[in-house]
Amino acid sequence: MTRQIHLGAFLNAGVQGTAGWRHPDASPKFLTADHYVRMAKILEEGRFDFAFVPDALSVPRSLGGSFAPAVNWGSGTPRLDPIPVVSMMAAATTHLGVAATVSTGYHEPYNVAREFATLDHLTGGRSGWNVVTSFQDAEAQNFGQRRLPPRDQRYGRAEEFLEVTTRLWDSWADDAIVGDKQSGVFGRPEAVEALDHEGEHFRVRGPLSVPRPPQGYPVIIQAGASESGRSFAARWADVIFCSHASLESAIAFYTDVKARAAAHGRDPDQLKILPAATPVIGRDTADAIARHEAFADLVSVEAGLSRLAYHVNVDLTKYDPDGPLPPLEEVGVEGHYREVVEFAAKNELTVGQIGRWYGARTEGSMVGSAGEIADVIEQWVDAGAADGFVIQAAHVPGSFDEFVTGVVPELQRRGRFRTEYEGTTLRDNLGLNRPGRGEWKARRA
Repeated sequence: MTRQIHLGAFLNAGVQGTAGWRHPDASPKFLTADHYVRMAKILEEGRFDFAFVPDALSVPRSLGGSFAPAVNWGSGTPRLDPIPVVSMMAAATTHLGVAATVSTGYHEPYNVAREFATLDHLTGGRSGWNVVTSFQDAEAQNFGQRRLPPRDQRYGRAEEFLEVTTRLWDSWADDAIVGDKQSGVFGRPEAVEALDHEGEHFRVRGPLSVPRPPQGYPVIIQAGASESGRSFAARWADVIFCSHASLESAIAFYTDVKARAAAHGRDPDQLKILPAATPVIGRDTADAIARHEAFADLVSVEAGLSRLAYHVNVDLTKYDPDGPLPPLEEVGVEGHYREVVEFAAKNELTVGQIGRWYGARTEGSMVGSAGEIADVIEQWVDAGAADGFVIQAAHVPGSFDEFVTGVVPELQRRGRFRTEYEGTTLRDNLGLNRPGRGEWKARRA
């Protein structure tokens, strides 16, 4: 049977990338509801599985210790709160899944469980939670800490956070509400359970004040590429968002994480791996290359380094721009760092050249005609490197529009992508099972 391809969309609640806001066709209305509603409708027209909104809880200070570069070049700022943004998008659609990023480092399980259970009910089961542990010292400094805790500590907190959150979602049985007007019985108390959880990081009594979500658990998305991140994802994630500089590294990651999921007793097919891709679509190869070169001309070295410094949480101004990037001991987003190391070594790039490339990089090597991009998507999926892709836009809304009107019909013509949605929930459309009450025990093991 031909494997069906899954598609998500990566959408900043703010400016799109380092130079995307400079594109002549880019919408400047990123502080308005209409901006996100418009893109939600485009993505639903293209039968995308979901759109997800990244987040960070600070204005980055990674380049030179100042927030000025981030503000000047739009690197990682501004950031609107993703929950209201995806709520607007969900209200304007009927099938598109919507996922918001919320950090386990600077929230509490009860609040997060309540937010996403509410969102799942109000969307009819279309919600997802992109779980992050935060990756910048600037975030920690907004919450009473001098710097970000070590990665193992962050993931230790995240493990307990997910256990508590899923237990809160499970604190109501699916049939706890009776709603019998005749007898006056609203719900069955015996079908609602307290947690009485006391752990290293949290004390939560429960139960949750919101009944069990339609999906059981909202879809869990995770993007960790470190050892801790992969282990965490193999237990908890339904979807992994990742980034790779080559097909070979993507296959290695895919094989490793699927094997880890199987080792935890999970069906590997119940974990969807969707690498990032930033297509640049042209009438033909030459036209696409010209479009990409025009986009790259909008990126300064400093803007690209600002974006990279934000992602790796390292001040890159201390390195010679005309020399190679030395090994970095502790980085923020390890997946992006590995991508940079692989690409820079292959092409012998200096720090300055890395900045220029990183500011305009197109993940997945997708620069070409709609047919050529469909070829690459099929190649990666058939090679065991991906179950689909998370599409990032060079500029919005135009890049999403071009993908939906060009690449999606090509994939549909080849029988690789849906022409209509299969179900009513995000789990239905991703081919994911609905977790039974108590599944948290298996995922925590």
